[in-house]
Order: sequence, then C-alpha cells, then structure tokens
Amino acid sequence: MTDAATDASARTEDPIASLLTVLDLADSDARTTEDIFTGVSQSMPLGRVYGGQVLAQSIIAASRTLPEQRTAHSMHGYFLRPGDSSKGITFAVDRIHDGRSFSTRRTQAYQEGVPIFSMIASFQDEDPGIEHQAPMPDGIPGPDDVSDDEDHLTGLHPMSKRLFTDRPVDLRHVTKPIYTSVEGERVPRQAVWMRTRRPLPDDPLLHRAALAYLSDLTIQESVLRAHGVPWATPGLKVASLDHGMWWHRSGRVDEWLLYVQESPNALGGRGLATGRIYTREGLLLATVAQEIMVRVPESGPAG
Repeated sequence: MTDAATDASARTEDPIASLLTVLDLADSDARTTEDIFTGVSQSMPLGRVYGGQVLAQSIIAASRTLPEQRTAHSMHGYFLRPGDSSKGITFAVDRIHDGRSFSTRRTQAYQEGVPIFSMIASFQDEDPGIEHQAPMPDGIPGPDDVSDDEDHLTGLHPMSKRLFTDRPVDLRHVTKPIYTSVEGERVPRQAVWMRTRRPLPDDPLLHRAALAYLSDLTIQESVLRAHGVPWATPGLKVASLDHGMWWHRSGRVDEWLLYVQESPNALGGRGLATGRIYTREGLLLATVAQEIMVRVPESGPAG
C-alpha cells in the first residue's frame, strides 16, 4: 500500500464523528445490582482498544448515574487485558457511595464477560474553597510555532501511520517526537500541545471525558525519551498498567492544551510518568499519573 493510498483510506471516516459515537453510550435493558451501559470502539489498525477510549467511556458511564452538577474530580483505573476494537464493550457501574457533596462509583468494562478495565472514580458538587496551582512552565513555544506531528511520520509503516492519521486529536510535540528516533538530549520530560481536530458540542461532561481520552496520549514518552528509545524500536513492548487522573478545573478539549510530562522513575521493567494539562492561558486543568510496562530489547538503545 502506498503512502498516498493510506492517507486517502485514513480520511474516509470523520475521526471526530467516531469519537462522539464511542462516547455516546447506550443504556442497557439488562438489570442487575449495577447500572449497565454498552458502547462501541473506534476502529484501530492493530485491533486493540485504545486505553484512553475506555477511560473516557468509563467516566461517561459512571456520570450517567449521578446528577449533572456532580462531576468527576478523580479516577484511578487498572488496564487488565487488551481490548478487541472490533467488539462491543459492556460497562457495569456500582453505586458505591452517595454523600452530601461526594459520590463514589466503580466502573468495570467487559468484553465477552471478561473485565478489561476497572476504575474507581470520585465525584463532587462544585464547592468554594482555597485555591492555588503549579504555574505553567515558561519559555515553551506556542502551538503555532511547532510543527504538526504528521510532518514527522516519514519512515513509519503505513499501518503505523494510520494510528496517527485516524485519531481525532491534533498533536504537536514541542521537541521532535520520538516515533522513529530520539534526537537531542535524553531527558525524562517533554511537552506536547493537543486539541481535537474540530469543535465538540458544548457539553461539560463530554469535554471532561474527552480530556481523559487525551490524557493517555504521549504520556508514556517521557520514560522512553529518557533512554533514547523511539516507538519504532524493533521488539519494543509497552503497555499501560494503570492510570490516575485528577480534574481541577473545567476546560475545552477543542482548544489548545499544553501537556507537560515527566518521568520520576523507571525500574524493574516499569516506568512511571506524570503530567499536567494546562490551557493556553496557563490554567491547570488536570494532573495525570500512569505506570507502564516497558521492555526494551537488549540490542536496543540503553540509558
């Protein structure tokens, strides 16, 4: 398949329409002690469900069991098994606790009766209180001053390119992305501008869930960049183990957001990555943490 043919086939489906479809969960007629919802997956070239999609869908499912004004402020989830993007997903929500200001929900995502993801999330009514935030780093070029990630796909297999051209997100690494090589200093940090490719509906829950979707993109790279390991390394194996997220403020994912990432530690085949997501104006929207399994071939780059 030529690059031109790949680009044409990759653009046949609107990625934003696909995103909205997967986030529009259906209520199920099934009745258990839990609330049941069903959803579909985005088509993926390698056949695996994208983890950020399941994160976002799980937040949507849990939120459906709560009043509109009680929104997610934190979640902790574990990726249990790879999902099959050609099959539907069932979400079972357990109403663990409802208090005066806070609620707790557990969401389990299943395929063919087997759990692939498990999450506990906390929700809160908006309350006044003390406020501060870590400032956005100075000196980072704006999104208009860095190139689109699709400008750096030369040398990738056509199937791998589809992972980028099919997604609903516009990404722009402040330093050159590590798809085929790691250039410059090997440091455990990076920054990435991101937004959806076109505007989304004015639904705060949708934007909060979509932020979870975006939060799983690129955060693993602070671990890889520190050791000079590009994604194209033959035999490289990377898998997300868990994901934590704290929503601090509401914001829109169809406007430019800066994802500042760093890795404080890697050991025993695992790497920990953290991230902070800012608006272009410097408001801190969310903090993210993820641990990954990473196995680098012995003949590959070393730190």
